[in-house]
Amino acid sequence: MTALRDTAWAKLNLTLEVLGRRADGFHELCSLVAFAGVGDIVELDPSAPFELVVEGPFAGALGGDNLIVKAAQAASAAYPGLKLGRFRLVKILPVAAGLGGGSADAAASLRLIGRANGGTLSEALLAEIAPKLGSDVSVCLKSRPALMTGRGEIVKCVGGFPSCGVLLANPGLPLATASVYAGLNAAPLPASPANEPEPPGFAGSFEWLLDYLAPRDNDLEAPAMRLAPAIRKVLAALAELEGARLARLSGSGPTCFALFATAEEAERQGAALAASHPDWWIAATELGATP
Repeated sequence: MTALRDTAWAKLNLTLEVLGRRADGFHELCSLVAFAGVGDIVELDPSAPFELVVEGPFAGALGGDNLIVKAAQAASAAYPGLKLGRFRLVKILPVAAGLGGGSADAAASLRLIGRANGGTLSEALLAEIAPKLGSDVSVCLKSRPALMTGRGEIVKCVGGFPSCGVLLANPGLPLATASVYAGLNAAPLPASPANEPEPPGFAGSFEWLLDYLAPRDNDLEAPAMRLAPAIRKVLAALAELEGARLARLSGSGPTCFALFATAEEAERQGAALAASHPDWWIAATELGATP
């Protein structure tokens, strides 16, 4: 049987508001999320025994526990008798980079398990498994622009998100999400918000998107920069590029991004940035156009 293939798209937190630390230890969030046209490749061969093979430029940076294995185990535990198989992960995204790579890998593996089992696992059933694997897996399962709330498990898709250029830059160091949140030292949240915010609409307008982003920040940027001062240099370099309309940290970092009107602009400026910073991981692509 031919192996099934999916892409674990890179997740960008265009905004990230941390409302406080909940009684269960998680943080209450409100974040506008979109997906870049670059990601890890995940394959599943249902005819082979269950195992995980990891390849790619960042394969060596992964630890022992892998969310693909946990996703397969969780799906099998919830629905015994599922057909699994041999998973192959080509790790293209840097690890501990603020791009939701592990969560996206888990989400891609859930989608593949659904396909391998001929629709036995509906999208709704997969969505029940996703939040058990991590806060970002639910939004990565959809891989569409969305407003993410709760601890991340509440996902409302955004309409009319414009396609635009995006340039990603990582200074070549990992940054643990837990350490960044600890550095934030968010105040306890006595109760969850009474009303869930409604997702914005952009009617396909890049300018409308920029207007929405301008007054909203990433609350993790300051603690991330304290832990990894190189982030400041990356943000400054992105902000100085011709045509860059916004430069910001994604998630808990250290990957930063700049938005451009077109993917072509992002690619031109990405080539210039790579020439001046050959030790950085740099990827120029399109934002908001993933399937």
